[in-house]
Amino acid sequence: LRLLYECNPMAYIMEQAGGLATTGTMPVLDVVPEAIHQRVPIFMGSREDVEEVIDFFKKYESS
Repeated sequence: LRLLYECNPMAYIMEQAGGLATTGTMPVLDVVPEAIHQRVPIFMGSREDVEEVIDFFKKYESS
């Protein structure tokens, strides 16, 4: 999805509601845009579910 138009607004709402939004490697709201139509992967949901996704990425990142 596009970072500025889709991911950031949804990530902001998700985090205000108590959930998390990540690219798998970093929080979506911490991504510095390099282009106006930049696309990024996004995983959003409850804090527990997204932390599970982050743990999965960390586990297989070093492989």
